[in-house]
Amino acid sequence: MSITPRRCRILMLSAAAVFLAVALVIRATAGGGLEQHSGTALYGSMVWAGVLFLRPRTAPLSAGAAAVAFCWAVEVAQLTGIPAALSARSLVARLVLGVQFDPVDLAWYPVGVLPLVALAQLVRHTRRRRAD
Repeated sequence: MSITPRRCRILMLSAAAVFLAVALVIRATAGGGLEQHSGTALYGSMVWAGVLFLRPRTAPLSAGAAAVAFCWAVEVAQLTGIPAALSARSLVARLVLGVQFDPVDLAWYPVGVLPLVALAQLVRHTRRRRAD
């Protein structure tokens, strides 16, 4: 039994909501490096869920690659100053685009994505094995 696109979308929307809730709780209760790095990793997790929400039939590894590439593109775009200007006008832009480039973030995005890719691959493998 495979997961239908509709179920996948519901699951990914739920997962993104959980990732966002966890990020907001950490932001409200913690500080420093934990807040910064967990937020970056959870942003990557939300983007991964977003990729699968938009394209539910995407293989987990491909979704992971797309998510990390998107996150890196957003991070590099911060070098232009455009995200900072947009973030000054909009809280949503600030949450989605960030404000300033941090090269450390480039390493933290995969930290939020790779465990999800591994888990999805494991679930896929287990489902296939049971089907055989």
